[in-house]
Amino acid sequence: MNNYIPTGGIEWSQDWDPTTKLSIKVTKHLHGEKSEFQQIDFFESETYGRFFTLDGLMMVNEKDEFVYHEMITHVAMATNPNIKNVLIIGGGDGGTSREISRYKTIERIDMVEIDERVVRLCQEYLPYTAGHLEKDNRIKMQFTDGFKFVVDTPDKTYDLILVDSTDPIGPGEGLFTKEFYTNCFRILTDDGILINQHESPYYDFHVHGMKRAHLRINELFPIVHVYQYHMPTYPSGHWLFGFASKKYDPLKDQNKDWWESLNMHTKYYNSDIHRGAFMLPNFVKEKMK
Repeated sequence: MNNYIPTGGIEWSQDWDPTTKLSIKVTKHLHGEKSEFQQIDFFESETYGRFFTLDGLMMVNEKDEFVYHEMITHVAMATNPNIKNVLIIGGGDGGTSREISRYKTIERIDMVEIDERVVRLCQEYLPYTAGHLEKDNRIKMQFTDGFKFVVDTPDKTYDLILVDSTDPIGPGEGLFTKEFYTNCFRILTDDGILINQHESPYYDFHVHGMKRAHLRINELFPIVHVYQYHMPTYPSGHWLFGFASKKYDPLKDQNKDWWESLNMHTKYYNSDIHRGAFMLPNFVKEKMK
């Protein structure tokens, strides 16, 4: 939970595990409220700019948000340039839809977020991730449970599903179940791709979520990979995404020439990172077994 210590400003701390924490000295607590689902807080800080937390856990900050949002989107797009219809589960801060909407070839973006207050507050306090949400008519926002949404969706509706979820507790818990992934498989087209937030390989709580997600996805999809990215303000800084596909392999089918022809400015992702991110340390490979 958040701790406020008046030391010339406000001291905010996030517990990572019982022995480790990250503390950020901020200049102002901009807003705090308890929604139907979670505690939402927005802050200003000297080092990380503006950021927000859910139940005291860091979600997005101005300094490093681009890492997460670029890596959840561009790997899949550079693997299958023919993606037209995209489903985002979660992503209430808007950063994932911001990145995917940069592709003019995308025709439809359905963003399903359980907590409307997250979206509305991010539109107000984090315009660099959420300012576009009502300016792009391809983006359709639906405020409902992502688990229920995929159950009710017809077969083969989407070319790409991006599961931009919180940890497997609270509102995000259902997004780590076998039934959820089974329905994701069903509503993907025959060449569909699923990218999911795959937790971290370091702390025990995250490792449990990582293994659970990987096992269930591996039972369903013929092509399954895990790739890594580095987020300084997430626990340990070393985090993973899962890549699951019915047809395309992100290494064998990487369309480097097409992606580079777009001349898209990115801060983290590039064609070398695309390949390198799949080169996992041995300890991660062992845990995946």
